[in-house]
Amino acid sequence: MSIGHGDVGGGRRSATEVTVRRVHWQTTYARVSTVGRTGDRAFVLVPGIGVSSNYFERLAGLLNEYGPVHALDLPGFGGVPHPKSRRMTISEYADLVGTVIDELELDDPIVVGHSMGTQVVAELASRYPAGFAGHKALSTVILLGPVLYPAERHLGVAGRRFLQAARKEPPRVAVLALQAYALCGVRWFSRVLPEMLQYPIEDVLPEVTANTLVISGSEDDLCPRVWIDQVAGLLPSCRVSIIPGAAHSIMHAHADVVAQLSVQHVRRPGTEPLSLPDGGSDAEEYPAGLGQVSGQLTELVGIVTDDDTLIAEGKTAQAEAVEEHSDDAGQPAPEDPQPDPHADARAGSDDPHPDAGGEGPAPSDGERAEVS
Repeated sequence: MSIGHGDVGGGRRSATEVTVRRVHWQTTYARVSTVGRTGDRAFVLVPGIGVSSNYFERLAGLLNEYGPVHALDLPGFGGVPHPKSRRMTISEYADLVGTVIDELELDDPIVVGHSMGTQVVAELASRYPAGFAGHKALSTVILLGPVLYPAERHLGVAGRRFLQAARKEPPRVAVLALQAYALCGVRWFSRVLPEMLQYPIEDVLPEVTANTLVISGSEDDLCPRVWIDQVAGLLPSCRVSIIPGAAHSIMHAHADVVAQLSVQHVRRPGTEPLSLPDGGSDAEEYPAGLGQVSGQLTELVGIVTDDDTLIAEGKTAQAEAVEEHSDDAGQPAPEDPQPDPHADARAGSDDPHPDAGGEGPAPSDGERAEVS
């Protein structure tokens, strides 16, 4: 492993100071952006296809109230070089994430995946039920918007679903996506896309022994309710939370709700439903200010010049802008809220059209909590 700007050791850092390091794997590496040092357990954040760790810019700062956060940029994404002569499989991305956990000597981290990142996390957790690389097994996993529904694993259908979901995202997510896809490039994206489309996550989920929280948005066209029900039924130890009004990028537009659910899940292991006070999206009130734009430009220069110090400076500037906006908006840090007596906890249903009729018993001990 080679260390970039800021090592794991050293003095205490501020809550918004981002350090960047590289964890090498075969001919490439993962870029690891870390916020925070102290806390109960570390979080490892794995983004989806084409996008970068910046998708977690809001969630990372909130989870940092609980423990250190390591957000990954995987090969081919976020300006990280990819293998020249071949594509990478979901299994290989999982190997790389496992290498990151090993190299950083993380003890039972909470591994969080979004979109294609849920495939990577599920693959990793399923292949090492008894631990890996000298570490004990992962006990806690969080899947945000797991993909893909088996009935819709076709390029045309998946593309249409993606566009439907994208129209519901806030402007800041669109900016992050455009920058990330430009860095990824059409060629690499088209190489990895078939791997995501054909990955049989339904065969992997029954092997995931970690206590798993599945979070999805009620308006996420990529994750229809019938699919989330199936995911809950396949996981041996699972709870599900549906966020009303949320689309696919829930970790950004609804970062506060996702953070509180995640911390509750870690502190209260089990399958009983989680409940929260009311929490909606502040995405419409979350413009990209001067600090964020300046930070993005600094980070981009660092990516182009292969300078991890500049990348860290740019990410730190963006983290400071996020915290300043959160302070101005009065956004609370994650905490253990009191159970909401009005939360609608319901079991999964085998009905492919759950809104059209009654609900039956859940196919396993997975539960669904609807946060309103």
